[in-house]
Amino acid sequence: MGGISTLSASKHWHNIPTLAFPNNSRILNQFNDKITSIQFNHTFKSSGKENPFFCFALDASRESIPPLVVVGSANADLYVEIDRLPKEGETISAKTGQILAGGKGANQAVCGAKLAYPTYFLGQVGDDANGKLITDALEGGGVCLDRLSRLDDVPTGHAVVMLQAGGQNSIIIVGGANMACWPQTLPEEDLEVIKNAGIVLLQREIPDSVNIQVAKVAGSALVPVILDAGGVDAPIPIELFSFVDIFSPNESELARLTNMPTETFAQISQAVGKCHKMGVKQVLVKLGAKGAIFFTEEKEPIIQPVISAPKVIDTTGAGDTFTASFAVALVEGKSKQECLRFAAAAASLCVQVKGAIPSMPDRKSVLDLLQSL
Repeated sequence: MGGISTLSASKHWHNIPTLAFPNNSRILNQFNDKITSIQFNHTFKSSGKENPFFCFALDASRESIPPLVVVGSANADLYVEIDRLPKEGETISAKTGQILAGGKGANQAVCGAKLAYPTYFLGQVGDDANGKLITDALEGGGVCLDRLSRLDDVPTGHAVVMLQAGGQNSIIIVGGANMACWPQTLPEEDLEVIKNAGIVLLQREIPDSVNIQVAKVAGSALVPVILDAGGVDAPIPIELFSFVDIFSPNESELARLTNMPTETFAQISQAVGKCHKMGVKQVLVKLGAKGAIFFTEEKEPIIQPVISAPKVIDTTGAGDTFTASFAVALVEGKSKQECLRFAAAAASLCVQVKGAIPSMPDRKSVLDLLQSL
C-alpha cells in the first residue's frame, strides 16, 4: 500500500467531504476551540534558541481536517493495587480497587482527542453502567461518538488490571460487547468515516473479521492503517497483515507472534524480519523503559530512546498513548523521527498518572516537555 509514503510527502491537510460527516462542523468547531485555547508562537524562543518543536502546533485556521479514526475496544477496567501476583491456589488482598474507563481502542481515541486532533471512535458498549462510564469518559476526552453502538443484550467489555509496585501491570480481558454482535458488513455510515479518515488505528481486542473489513476499506481509499498488536493471544491473519501499513507490537507481543526471542536488538531485528516476510513493510516496536524502534524493510531502523519520567506510577495505557501520539504526528505530516519523539514524550507523561484514560496527556503538556529537554 502506498498510503504512508503519499501522506508523509505532504504537509497539507486532506479535504473531507462534509456530507460524509453529518456532524463535521460541530466536531471541527469543538477542536478549533481546543486548538485556539493553546497559544503557539512559531517564533517562540527559550534560552536564546528557537523552539524546535513548533511544528507540532496545529493551525486552527484550517477548516477541514481528516480525522483520526479508531476502530476498537472499550472496557471498564477494575484496578487492584497489589504487592505481587498471587501464586497458584493463593488468595491475597489488594491495597485499593476502583473502576476506570479503558480498553485499547478507547484509550487511543481519547489520546488523539486530548492531543487536540479530531478523533472518531467506532466501537461497541453495552447498555449498562459500565457502558455509561466509558461513554462519559470518551465524551469528556473530546472524542466524536457518532458511530459508537450500544448493545441491549450484551454487557460492556471489562478487564481486571493488577497493578504492582513500580507501575508494572498484568491484565485479564473479558471481551463482552467488544467481541459480540458485530454486523457482517459495517454500516455505510461507518465505512464513509473510514474512507475519509486521515489515518486509521486498529487493535486486537475486537474480532479479526472486523479489522480486516476496516483495513480493506481504508486501503481502497489510500488511508494509512496502523495495527496495534495488543489484544487476543492468537496468530494474526495474513489477510489482515496485507492491508496494514504499520504494525506496532511491544517486545513480548513480537516474541509471541513470531515465536522468536526479542531480548536483544539483534533478536528484535530478526523477529521484525519475519513480520516483513508476512507482508508488513513497517514495524514500530515499543520497548517500554528501553524506548522504541521503527523498522522499514530494507532501510536502517530508527531508534528512539525513552524519555524518562521522574516517577512511574502506572504503565497501563502507555503503549496506547505511544501508538496514538505517533499516529497523530504522522497524519500531521511529520517525519518518522519527529513522530517517535512526540510519542515518547506523550508516553513519559502517561506513566506518571494512574489509570489509562485519565493519564492521557494534552498537547500543551507534551510540547512543554519536549521544549524542556
